[in-house]
Amino acid sequence: MESFGLLGIILVIALGVFSQWLSWKIQWPSIVIMSIAGLVIGPALGLLNPEQDLGSLYSPIISLAVAVILFEGSTTLDIREVRSISKSVFRVVTVGAFLAWILGSLAAHYIAGLSLEVAFIIGGLFIVTGPTVIIPLLRQSKLKPRVSALLKWEGIIVDPAGPLLALFAYEVIKVLVSDTLGMMELGKFLLASLLAIVIGYIFAKVLSWMANKGLFPEYLKSPITLSLVFICFGISEVIMHETGMLAVTVMGLVLAREKKRVSALGNISHFIENVSVILTSTIFILLTASLTRETIAEVFSIQIIGFVIVMLFVVRPLSIWISTIGSELTNREKTLIGWIAPRGIVALTVSGYFATILMDDGYREAGLLTTLTFALVFITVCAHGFTLAPLAKKLKLASESEPGVLIVGASSFSIALAYKLKELGNPVLISDTSSGKLKLIRKKGIETYSGQILDEHSQFEIDLTPYEFILVLSDDPNYNALVTQSFLPEFGYNKTFTIATERMDEEKDGGFPTTVKAHMLFDEEHVFTELNKKINTTYSIESKQANDNYEKIEEAQVGGYPLCVRKKDGSIAFKTLKDSPSVDKEDIIIYLEEVK
Repeated sequence: MESFGLLGIILVIALGVFSQWLSWKIQWPSIVIMSIAGLVIGPALGLLNPEQDLGSLYSPIISLAVAVILFEGSTTLDIREVRSISKSVFRVVTVGAFLAWILGSLAAHYIAGLSLEVAFIIGGLFIVTGPTVIIPLLRQSKLKPRVSALLKWEGIIVDPAGPLLALFAYEVIKVLVSDTLGMMELGKFLLASLLAIVIGYIFAKVLSWMANKGLFPEYLKSPITLSLVFICFGISEVIMHETGMLAVTVMGLVLAREKKRVSALGNISHFIENVSVILTSTIFILLTASLTRETIAEVFSIQIIGFVIVMLFVVRPLSIWISTIGSELTNREKTLIGWIAPRGIVALTVSGYFATILMDDGYREAGLLTTLTFALVFITVCAHGFTLAPLAKKLKLASESEPGVLIVGASSFSIALAYKLKELGNPVLISDTSSGKLKLIRKKGIETYSGQILDEHSQFEIDLTPYEFILVLSDDPNYNALVTQSFLPEFGYNKTFTIATERMDEEKDGGFPTTVKAHMLFDEEHVFTELNKKINTTYSIESKQANDNYEKIEEAQVGGYPLCVRKKDGSIAFKTLKDSPSVDKEDIIIYLEEVK
């Protein structure tokens, strides 16, 4: 532990977070960059070997991280996401998982050379496509909601099921080897799994009850939730190893339903999500840095490469196509889902556990499990990570439109701006609680949503995939602030904007706080009341192509007040109190001009 030290911990965390940032910057799958970073500091340069350095703490750290990641993923699930594909989800996580287990086990036996006993144990583990790899890929690829929902649900439900299936296979094999003792162990496993479900349910209900009764302050809500996740996981693991994942998944699923009834649970998700991102980053670094050069060298053997190829091109497609016969999925959707099945943290961590116990039971070939698992994880992550977005576009299952704009608040100005953006090719959706205001907008062919954007059910009624920007343009400053804060995690700091509703006296009121200027559109003069007054009288929103490069939009001198720039790639740069966007030649400047 001492050799790992403070610098080792800092290096792992910093590399993990930097890998996430770099993947966002260069649009590479984050898991690929994290795996490469771990291989560089571990087996390549020999700077760290976390498994040796952390000693007995290594496995508990990995296990607790996996517990948090699974809990976070399961709390984001909602049955309304899959109403249109409920049949497909059920079949994929039952029939599809069973077929993947059988076919994968046969491939491990006949191609990788494992005995039938070991093959059927590890085959159960290889059905997992967990949230640690699926969710980062879905964020980058912008799939259409139906396919995205199915892949997310499959990953989170099957993730705890894989280790349990492997454990079940192990207990069945012990029954075949030793009838009396084996039956007792199998009974213990089934009872432990049932207890894990009950424990997860109880913990979720207790947390929901405590939050509803106000038994802890707001600032302790997230820490208490995290602590209860750890306790829930720990109790189940003490009862039987590998059942903790089932317990925290059940806890997350129950809380996902409780959040609709108990509003006090609403903001827990953001904290757990942030923790989950950090854990995902660091755990992949730890796992890949702990691999040896001998393990990596074995990856390139013919039997292991052959096994991975069969898993990619035979096992996964067959299990999906057979299990979804007669379902609502189209052939294009089946093709994409049948290709995407990256393995992640759970497969790597649990395979090490089974390798140890199987070797203790006398199965010497179990020493190959770590190499086999790493090969499957790394190759599937690379193959699926780099091909998901291009294949989705090829199959027309990804959003191909220009970056869209979601506008909250229907007014004369927002309607005029929406119409201009749509005219230039950017998708626009206007949300407002007044259906009367939206009638005119629909006649102009602009998408609308009649309802409260802050209601939880709105996220299932509105497909946010096409929209990269949100403009909150109502006449209520308090409502604008609330919507802005609510959607910041979804759209990001640089793509969430609002507007001042009235002028602020610099001397009397002190002007706008520096912290909000980056979110406030336009300037102190062009506020909500002034813009709508101008649109309702003699002004209109126009557009003009720039004939030169300008450092600031004001330098373009378009003959009116500039609002934003539509770049050549379709993206939009808005003028704010803090920033004035630059203009490149052939960009389109959108501005407010008086009609004469």
